[in-house]
Amino acid sequence: MLLTGTFARSVDDKLRLAIPKKLREGLGCLQGGILFIAPGTDSSLAIYSEEAFLRWADRLKAAPPTQKDVRAFTRLFYAQAQRVEIDHHGRIRIPVELATLARLGRQVVLLGVQDHLELWAAERWREYLLEQQARFDEVAEAAFGTTFSGSSAPKDPGGT
Repeated sequence: MLLTGTFARSVDDKLRLAIPKKLREGLGCLQGGILFIAPGTDSSLAIYSEEAFLRWADRLKAAPPTQKDVRAFTRLFYAQAQRVEIDHHGRIRIPVELATLARLGRQVVLLGVQDHLELWAAERWREYLLEQQARFDEVAEAAFGTTFSGSSAPKDPGGT
């Protein structure tokens, strides 16, 4: 299932985060399921199902280990990635080291990003969104290599 959406959440004193049922279903794991939390990009954390984490591992295995950046990324990523369980309330506990790395406070934002989730400090997400949203067309062109405003662009459902 394609993971999408933005969810404002709170982290409790024990660093527990409730993952919405819709996202747990999309990840293919409900209570008692296993997820992996790892450093993400742009000061976020990435949350993967076991299946998505294994696919990511396969992609990393295919990268040339003789490249310095590949070795550094692999070390940093796996050394900090941690396995967590979803409890009977649909929550996970964010490891302290990763919460510190992402500078998470009480208010966070959980994003569905295709095959994984991203967890952001709420203020950092707002800053990122303001910076990047104004450049949406430019970013789309760079990502797709063509003009995004062409006929293949998704239509605005609101008609604006």
